Amino acid sequence: MSAQNVNVCDIGDDVKEVLKKFRFQKHTSNPALILKVNREKQVLEVDEELESVELEELQDILPSHQPRFIVYSYKMEHSDGRTSFPMCFIFYTPRDAHMELQVMYAGTQRALAATVGAPRLLEVREIDELTSEWLEEKLRK
Repeated sequence: MSAQNVNVCDIGDDVKEVLKKFRFQKHTSNPALILKVNREKQVLEVDEELESVELEELQDILPSHQPRFIVYSYKMEHSDGRTSFPMCFIFYTPRDAHMELQVMYAGTQRALAATVGAPRLLEVREIDELTSEWLEEKLRK
């Protein structure tokens, strides 16, 4: 069995309920849900729920040496005048994070991605890469 198929951390019903609420909420801004792994309990926990936050603001909110999962609804303006709110699943894993934590996050990301239901997984290694320009470039591919 490959490590990618192993669910290292439990995704509890409380986290699933918060994710479900986030997914089906009508967004008018850029809300974010930040999730973290509790290493001792080996469970996924909600770290923060933010009503409206720009990606650049997340750079100051996220810890610089610990991975996080971010579920983000991005207000995207299209060239034809439409506005959409694609849901993004971002895996932030700093290069200098503790190896055990990196493994726990990596082992949990597929199960969480399936629970989130976001169409694609985006990964960031450096906190300063987390910008609106970076996200728009990824979403337009």
